[in-house]
Amino acid sequence: MKRLLIFIISILTIFAQSIIAEDFSTADVTVKFYNKTLYYPELVKDNPIWVHITIANRGTNTLRFKLADDRNFSLDFNVFTPQNKKLTQTDSIVRKRTTNQTVYFREIALEPGEEYSFIENLKEYIVINNPAMYYFEVNFYPELYKSKMTKIVSNRLSLEIKPSTDVVGSTKLAIESDTGSILQPENLSPDNVVYQTIVARQKSLWDQFFLYIDIEEMYLRDPIRARKYRNESALSRTQLLQNYKLDLSQSMLDNDIIALPSKFEIEKTVYTKLEGTVTVLEWFNYTNFTEKKRYTYYLKQRDGIWKIYDYTVDNLGTE
Repeated sequence: MKRLLIFIISILTIFAQSIIAEDFSTADVTVKFYNKTLYYPELVKDNPIWVHITIANRGTNTLRFKLADDRNFSLDFNVFTPQNKKLTQTDSIVRKRTTNQTVYFREIALEPGEEYSFIENLKEYIVINNPAMYYFEVNFYPELYKSKMTKIVSNRLSLEIKPSTDVVGSTKLAIESDTGSILQPENLSPDNVVYQTIVARQKSLWDQFFLYIDIEEMYLRDPIRARKYRNESALSRTQLLQNYKLDLSQSMLDNDIIALPSKFEIEKTVYTKLEGTVTVLEWFNYTNFTEKKRYTYYLKQRDGIWKIYDYTVDNLGTE
């Protein structure tokens, strides 16, 4: 009798846990463009459509879900024409999902109010052959694609694909979120480049902040990242740099370069034809004190454009 009771309790416990594990009603999935630019048909590698995907816990309990290392097993992009016709998936996704293979994943736990974000290239999921206005959304599978037990649908965004004949080397230009105008680096002096970059950070204008930063050189400052980067394919390198920019904007690493100064003062500028350094005094406000630091930014000039590729920081004490 005692064994039967223990067995019944175990079954009820497992059943209760499965019910809790399948409750994703507090999960919220949102999408927005990341580094929005002009989009054209095909051009999967040269003109990607980077989409910022955020999973948020809007409830009062811990939210747990699985996230596959290969995101193809965690989400789908649904792209529709104005007539509500759904575009087809890429052959690579169809091939992956119809082949028996081990799917590696991580279990992620979000406390109430927490979020988890990553970026994906929509063109790696969907075939877009024609210029037109489309609409897209994301289906997120918190228990992975193959189980399909639960599907969480994101918000829907409009997507304009322009004719390929309009491509004139502008596929990598960022677009200012407020005005929709194309952001292009200008022929500024090194001190003006640093000034514009710091002001953009103070205003959290990330596209403008990254405009004069050599992201690849910044990424390669770390020896571990550099080794990984050099062993990757060209497409994987692009993904690594996009993820690096996302991590910077979320203050997840390299905190010195994205630190938010309350004020700053350009102290000294020295440059030759191709190399330059700009020294800046920066102040950072905290609850009971203000910290003062000296930043030295190192710049290179290429094709008439100065960009920051390295920096050092000296602590000057508190005030």
